[in-house]
Amino acid sequence: MFHRHRPFTPDPAQLALKPAISGNTINGLGETAPRRPNMVYWAPDPDEIAHGAMQRWFYQVDPGNPHLSRAREERAKLLASPMPEVAGRPVERRPEDWNDAMAALAAAAGFDMWGVAEMDPEWVYEGQHAPQKNIIMLGFAHDYEQIATAPEATAGAEVVRQYGRAAAAAKSIAAWLRRQGWEAEPLTGPMTTKVMMIPPAIACGFGELGKHGSLINAEFGSSFRISAVLTDAPFMPTPPRTFDVDSFCVNCRVCENACPPEAIGPVKQMVRGVEKWYVDFDRCLPFFNQTHGCAICIAACPWSRPGIGLNLAAKLERRATRRDEPIAAKQDQSRVMER
Repeated sequence: MFHRHRPFTPDPAQLALKPAISGNTINGLGETAPRRPNMVYWAPDPDEIAHGAMQRWFYQVDPGNPHLSRAREERAKLLASPMPEVAGRPVERRPEDWNDAMAALAAAAGFDMWGVAEMDPEWVYEGQHAPQKNIIMLGFAHDYEQIATAPEATAGAEVVRQYGRAAAAAKSIAAWLRRQGWEAEPLTGPMTTKVMMIPPAIACGFGELGKHGSLINAEFGSSFRISAVLTDAPFMPTPPRTFDVDSFCVNCRVCENACPPEAIGPVKQMVRGVEKWYVDFDRCLPFFNQTHGCAICIAACPWSRPGIGLNLAAKLERRATRRDEPIAAKQDQSRVMER
Protein backbone atom coordinates (compact mmCIF):
# COMPACT_ATOMS: atom_id res chain seq x y z
CA MET A 1 0.00 0.00 0.00
CA PHE A 2 1.35 3.41 -1.00
CA HIS A 3 2.25 5.74 1.88
CA ARG A 4 3.36 9.22 0.88
CA HIS A 5 5.39 9.71 4.07
CA ARG A 6 7.29 6.40 3.92
CA PRO A 7 10.05 5.63 4.05
CA PHE A 8 10.78 8.38 6.51
CA THR A 9 14.35 9.65 6.76
CA PRO A 10 15.04 11.86 9.80
CA ASP A 11 16.98 15.07 9.28
CA PRO A 12 20.64 14.30 10.12
CA ALA A 13 20.91 17.61 11.99
CA GLN A 14 18.16 16.46 14.31
CA LEU A 15 19.54 12.95 14.75
CA ALA A 16 22.90 14.41 15.75
CA LEU A 17 21.16 15.81 18.84
CA LYS A 18 19.72 12.48 19.93
CA PRO A 19 20.87 11.55 23.48
CA ALA A 20 22.45 8.24 24.44
CA ILE A 21 19.46 7.23 26.58
CA SER A 22 16.27 6.03 24.91
CA GLY A 23 13.07 7.95 25.54
CA ASN A 24 11.40 4.58 25.99
CA THR A 25 13.73 3.87 28.90
CA ILE A 26 12.87 7.21 30.50
CA ASN A 27 9.17 6.43 30.07
CA GLY A 28 9.60 3.08 31.81
CA LEU A 29 8.89 0.75 28.89
CA GLY A 30 9.29 -2.86 30.04
CA GLU A 31 9.36 -1.98 33.76
CA THR A 32 7.12 -4.24 35.84
CA ALA A 33 7.08 -2.18 39.05
CA PRO A 34 4.89 0.93 39.38
CA ARG A 35 6.64 4.27 39.79
CA ARG A 36 6.02 7.94 39.16
CA PRO A 37 6.77 9.19 35.63
CA ASN A 38 9.87 11.09 34.58
CA MET A 39 9.70 14.09 32.27
CA VAL A 40 10.78 13.07 28.79
CA TYR A 41 9.78 15.97 26.51
CA TRP A 42 8.18 19.44 26.39
CA ALA A 43 10.12 20.44 29.48
CA PRO A 44 9.67 24.07 30.62
CA ASP A 45 13.47 24.14 30.75
CA PRO A 46 14.86 21.92 27.95
CA ASP A 47 18.28 21.87 29.60
CA GLU A 48 16.83 19.71 32.39
CA ILE A 49 15.94 16.72 30.19
CA ALA A 50 17.95 14.32 28.04
CA HIS A 51 16.05 15.22 24.86
CA GLY A 52 16.31 18.95 25.49
CA ALA A 53 18.50 19.58 22.44
CA MET A 54 15.90 17.92 20.21
CA GLN A 55 13.19 20.03 21.83
CA ARG A 56 15.15 23.20 21.03
CA TRP A 57 15.57 21.94 17.45
CA PHE A 58 11.77 21.74 17.19
CA TYR A 59 11.52 25.42 18.10
CA GLN A 60 13.89 26.29 15.25
CA VAL A 61 11.88 24.56 12.53
CA ASP A 62 9.96 27.31 10.76
CA PRO A 63 7.35 26.03 8.29
CA GLY A 64 6.70 29.56 7.05
CA ASN A 65 3.00 29.27 7.89
CA PRO A 66 1.48 32.57 9.10
CA HIS A 67 -1.44 30.77 10.80
CA LEU A 68 0.96 28.74 12.94
CA SER A 69 3.02 31.80 13.84
CA ARG A 70 -0.11 33.79 14.75
CA ALA A 71 -1.50 30.95 16.89
CA ARG A 72 1.80 30.67 18.76
CA GLU A 73 1.87 34.43 19.40
CA GLU A 74 -1.70 34.47 20.70
CA ARG A 75 -1.06 31.51 23.01
CA ALA A 76 2.09 33.18 24.36
CA LYS A 77 0.08 36.29 25.24
CA LEU A 78 -2.49 34.16 27.09
CA LEU A 79 0.19 32.37 29.08
CA ALA A 80 1.83 35.68 30.02
CA SER A 81 -1.38 37.24 31.39
CA PRO A 82 -1.27 37.71 35.20
CA MET A 83 -3.32 35.70 37.71
CA PRO A 84 -5.27 37.33 40.57
CA GLU A 85 -4.23 36.81 44.18
CA VAL A 86 -6.27 34.45 46.36
CA ALA A 87 -9.03 36.53 47.96
CA GLY A 88 -9.87 36.38 51.68
CA ARG A 89 -12.02 33.70 53.23
CA PRO A 90 -12.86 30.69 51.00
CA VAL A 91 -16.43 30.53 49.74
CA GLU A 92 -18.18 27.47 51.14
CA ARG A 93 -20.36 25.30 48.90
CA ARG A 94 -21.48 21.70 48.88
CA PRO A 95 -19.50 19.58 46.37
CA GLU A 96 -22.51 19.22 44.09
CA ASP A 97 -23.00 22.99 44.15
CA TRP A 98 -19.38 23.53 43.10
CA ASN A 99 -20.02 21.20 40.17
CA ASP A 100 -23.19 23.08 39.23
CA ALA A 101 -21.26 26.36 39.28
CA MET A 102 -18.53 24.81 37.13
CA ALA A 103 -21.13 23.50 34.66
CA ALA A 104 -22.62 26.98 34.31
CA LEU A 105 -19.19 28.52 33.71
CA ALA A 106 -18.27 25.85 31.17
CA ALA A 107 -21.53 26.33 29.27
CA ALA A 108 -21.13 30.11 29.18
CA ALA A 109 -17.51 29.92 28.05
CA GLY A 110 -18.03 27.22 25.42
CA PHE A 111 -15.85 24.47 26.93
CA ASP A 112 -16.36 21.22 25.03
CA MET A 113 -15.70 18.99 28.05
CA TRP A 114 -14.95 19.25 31.73
CA GLY A 115 -14.63 16.84 34.64
CA VAL A 116 -13.12 16.46 38.09
CA ALA A 117 -10.90 13.73 39.56
CA GLU A 118 -9.37 13.23 42.96
CA MET A 119 -5.61 13.68 42.69
CA ASP A 120 -3.48 10.55 42.63
CA PRO A 121 0.20 10.96 43.64
CA GLU A 122 1.15 8.48 40.88
CA TRP A 123 0.16 11.11 38.30
CA VAL A 124 2.76 13.60 39.55
CA TYR A 125 6.11 13.72 37.74
CA GLU A 126 9.21 12.77 39.68
CA GLY A 127 10.67 15.81 41.40
CA GLN A 128 7.39 17.74 41.27
CA HIS A 129 4.95 18.51 44.08
CA ALA A 130 1.17 18.76 43.70
CA PRO A 131 -0.49 18.70 47.14
CA GLN A 132 -3.96 19.73 45.95
CA LYS A 133 -6.85 17.33 46.50
CA ASN A 134 -8.62 17.75 43.16
CA ILE A 135 -7.81 18.25 39.50
CA ILE A 136 -10.31 19.84 37.11
CA MET A 137 -9.89 18.68 33.51
CA LEU A 138 -10.95 20.78 30.52
CA GLY A 139 -11.29 19.62 26.90
CA PHE A 140 -11.39 21.49 23.57
CA ALA A 141 -12.29 19.90 20.26
CA HIS A 142 -10.35 20.46 17.05
CA ASP A 143 -11.86 21.74 13.84
CA TYR A 144 -11.80 18.41 12.02
CA GLU A 145 -11.21 19.88 8.57
CA GLN A 146 -8.09 21.63 9.88
CA ILE A 147 -6.66 18.70 11.87
CA ALA A 148 -7.37 16.37 8.93
CA THR A 149 -4.63 18.17 6.95
CA ALA A 150 -1.97 16.62 9.25
CA PRO A 151 0.99 16.62 9.04
CA GLU A 152 0.79 19.95 7.20
CA ALA A 153 1.43 23.18 9.12
CA THR A 154 -2.30 24.01 8.98
CA ALA A 155 -2.90 21.10 11.35
CA GLY A 156 -0.07 22.32 13.57
CA ALA A 157 -1.71 25.74 13.70
CA GLU A 158 -5.01 24.12 14.72
CA VAL A 159 -3.27 22.21 17.52
CA VAL A 160 -1.68 25.42 18.82
CA ARG A 161 -5.03 27.23 18.55
CA GLN A 162 -6.78 24.63 20.70
CA TYR A 163 -3.91 24.66 23.20
CA GLY A 164 -4.53 28.40 23.35
CA ARG A 165 -8.23 27.89 24.09
CA ALA A 166 -7.31 25.30 26.70
CA ALA A 167 -4.78 27.62 28.34
CA ALA A 168 -7.23 30.53 28.44
CA ALA A 169 -9.88 28.30 30.02
CA ALA A 170 -7.55 26.88 32.67
CA LYS A 171 -6.42 30.36 33.62
CA SER A 172 -9.98 31.69 33.75
CA ILE A 173 -11.17 28.83 36.00
CA ALA A 174 -8.13 29.21 38.25
CA ALA A 175 -8.78 32.97 38.46
CA TRP A 176 -12.43 32.35 39.33
CA LEU A 177 -11.46 29.96 42.11
CA ARG A 178 -8.89 32.39 43.49
CA ARG A 179 -11.53 35.10 43.63
CA GLN A 180 -13.65 32.61 45.57
CA GLY A 181 -10.84 32.36 48.13
CA TRP A 182 -9.44 29.01 46.96
CA GLU A 183 -5.88 28.47 45.80
CA ALA A 184 -5.87 27.19 42.21
CA GLU A 185 -3.08 26.46 39.73
CA PRO A 186 -3.64 26.24 35.96
CA LEU A 187 -1.80 23.54 33.99
CA THR A 188 -1.52 24.12 30.26
CA GLY A 189 -0.02 22.21 27.36
CA PRO A 190 1.83 21.37 25.31
CA MET A 191 4.57 21.95 27.89
CA THR A 192 4.89 19.20 30.48
CA THR A 193 3.32 20.33 33.73
CA LYS A 194 3.57 18.88 37.24
CA VAL A 195 1.01 16.21 36.39
CA MET A 196 0.39 13.73 33.58
CA MET A 197 -2.79 14.87 31.82
CA ILE A 198 -4.19 11.67 30.33
CA PRO A 199 -4.69 9.58 33.52
CA PRO A 200 -6.84 12.20 35.32
CA ALA A 201 -8.73 12.83 32.06
CA ILE A 202 -9.59 9.12 31.96
CA ALA A 203 -10.50 9.14 35.65
CA CYS A 204 -12.91 12.07 35.26
CA GLY A 205 -14.81 10.64 32.29
CA PHE A 206 -13.14 12.02 29.15
CA GLY A 207 -12.70 8.57 27.63
CA GLU A 208 -10.26 5.69 27.32
CA LEU A 209 -6.69 5.25 26.09
CA GLY A 210 -6.43 4.29 22.42
CA LYS A 211 -3.80 2.32 20.55
CA HIS A 212 -2.24 5.59 19.35
CA GLY A 213 -1.44 6.61 22.94
CA SER A 214 -4.07 9.37 23.01
CA LEU A 215 -7.52 9.52 24.57
CA ILE A 216 -10.56 8.35 22.66
CA ASN A 217 -13.76 10.18 23.54
CA ALA A 218 -17.20 9.13 22.30
CA GLU A 219 -18.15 12.64 21.18
CA PHE A 220 -14.86 13.97 19.78
CA GLY A 221 -12.75 10.88 19.16
CA SER A 222 -9.09 11.79 19.68
CA SER A 223 -9.46 15.20 18.10
CA PHE A 224 -9.19 17.47 21.13
CA ARG A 225 -6.70 19.05 23.54
CA ILE A 226 -6.79 19.28 27.31
CA SER A 227 -5.71 21.53 30.16
CA ALA A 228 -6.26 21.34 33.91
CA VAL A 229 -6.57 23.21 37.20
CA LEU A 230 -5.24 21.97 40.54
CA THR A 231 -7.27 23.05 43.58
CA ASP A 232 -8.46 22.11 47.07
CA ALA A 233 -11.95 23.46 46.39
CA PRO A 234 -14.26 20.56 47.32
CA PHE A 235 -15.66 19.56 43.94
CA MET A 236 -17.47 16.26 43.47
CA PRO A 237 -15.51 13.82 41.26
CA THR A 238 -17.15 12.99 37.94
CA PRO A 239 -17.24 9.26 37.08
CA PRO A 240 -15.11 7.60 34.38
CA ARG A 241 -16.82 6.47 31.18
CA THR A 242 -16.00 3.25 29.36
CA PHE A 243 -17.25 2.04 26.00
CA ASP A 244 -14.94 -0.89 25.27
CA VAL A 245 -12.34 1.00 23.24
CA ASP A 246 -9.85 -1.83 23.74
CA SER A 247 -11.95 -4.31 21.76
CA PHE A 248 -12.07 -1.81 18.90
CA CYS A 249 -8.37 -0.90 18.93
CA VAL A 250 -7.25 -4.53 19.05
CA ASN A 251 -8.83 -5.15 15.66
CA CYS A 252 -8.27 -1.72 14.09
CA ARG A 253 -4.99 -0.91 12.37
CA VAL A 254 -5.80 2.51 10.93
CA CYS A 255 -3.40 4.49 13.13
CA GLU A 256 -0.71 1.79 12.82
CA ASN A 257 -0.83 1.97 9.04
CA ALA A 258 -1.05 5.77 9.01
CA CYS A 259 1.98 6.36 11.24
CA PRO A 260 4.95 7.31 8.99
CA PRO A 261 7.74 6.19 11.37
CA GLU A 262 5.79 3.04 12.37
CA ALA A 263 5.83 4.00 16.05
CA ILE A 264 2.44 2.47 16.91
CA GLY A 265 2.49 -1.22 17.80
CA PRO A 266 -0.26 -3.86 17.50
CA VAL A 267 -0.29 -4.97 21.15
CA LYS A 268 -0.17 -3.45 24.61
CA GLN A 269 3.13 -3.24 26.46
CA MET A 270 4.24 -3.05 30.08
CA VAL A 271 5.02 0.52 31.16
CA ARG A 272 5.89 1.27 34.80
CA GLY A 273 3.95 -1.74 36.04
CA VAL A 274 0.86 -1.22 33.87
CA GLU A 275 0.02 -3.04 30.63
CA LYS A 276 -1.16 -0.34 28.22
CA TRP A 277 -1.09 0.96 24.67
CA TYR A 278 2.26 2.60 24.06
CA VAL A 279 3.79 4.62 21.21
CA ASP A 280 7.52 4.13 20.58
CA PHE A 281 8.98 7.48 21.63
CA ASP A 282 12.27 7.11 19.75
CA ARG A 283 10.50 6.36 16.46
CA CYS A 284 7.80 9.01 16.90
CA LEU A 285 9.84 12.03 17.97
CA PRO A 286 11.94 12.72 14.83
CA PHE A 287 8.88 12.77 12.55
CA PHE A 288 6.87 14.71 15.14
CA ASN A 289 9.61 17.35 15.29
CA GLN A 290 9.98 17.66 11.52
CA THR A 291 6.25 18.13 10.91
CA HIS A 292 5.39 20.69 13.60
CA GLY A 293 3.60 18.14 15.78
CA CYS A 294 2.43 15.53 13.23
CA ALA A 295 -1.12 14.62 14.55
CA ILE A 296 -1.64 12.06 11.76
CA CYS A 297 -2.78 9.33 14.15
CA ILE A 298 -5.32 11.67 15.77
CA ALA A 299 -6.73 12.74 12.42
CA ALA A 300 -6.77 9.22 10.98
CA CYS A 301 -8.48 7.60 13.99
CA PRO A 302 -11.99 6.48 12.92
CA TRP A 303 -13.39 7.85 16.18
CA SER A 304 -12.32 11.38 15.23
CA ARG A 305 -14.52 11.72 12.17
CA PRO A 306 -17.50 13.96 12.99
CA GLY A 307 -20.69 12.07 13.83
CA ILE A 308 -18.98 8.68 14.06
CA GLY A 309 -17.96 8.30 17.72
CA LEU A 310 -21.34 8.09 19.44
CA ASN A 311 -22.54 5.46 16.97
CA LEU A 312 -19.37 3.44 17.48
CA ALA A 313 -19.73 3.68 21.26
CA ALA A 314 -23.34 2.49 21.10
CA LYS A 315 -22.36 -0.41 18.82
CA LEU A 316 -19.57 -1.48 21.17
CA GLU A 317 -21.92 -1.25 24.15
CA ARG A 318 -24.43 -3.55 22.44
CA ARG A 319 -21.63 -5.97 21.54
CA ALA A 320 -20.35 -5.98 25.12
CA THR A 321 -23.88 -6.61 26.43
CA ARG A 322 -24.32 -9.61 24.13
CA ARG A 323 -20.90 -10.91 25.14
CA ASP A 324 -21.68 -10.59 28.85
CA GLU A 325 -25.20 -12.10 28.71
CA PRO A 326 -24.05 -15.77 28.46
CA ILE A 327 -21.65 -15.21 31.37
CA ALA A 328 -24.41 -13.72 33.50
CA ALA A 329 -26.75 -16.60 32.58
CA LYS A 330 -24.14 -19.18 33.62
CA GLN A 331 -23.61 -17.40 36.93
CA ASP A 332 -27.36 -17.36 37.61
CA GLN A 333 -27.59 -21.09 36.78
CA SER A 334 -24.67 -21.79 39.13
CA ARG A 335 -26.39 -19.97 41.97
CA VAL A 336 -29.58 -22.00 41.42
CA MET A 337 -27.63 -25.26 41.53
CA GLU A 338 -25.90 -24.20 44.74
CA ARG A 339 -29.26 -23.76 46.43
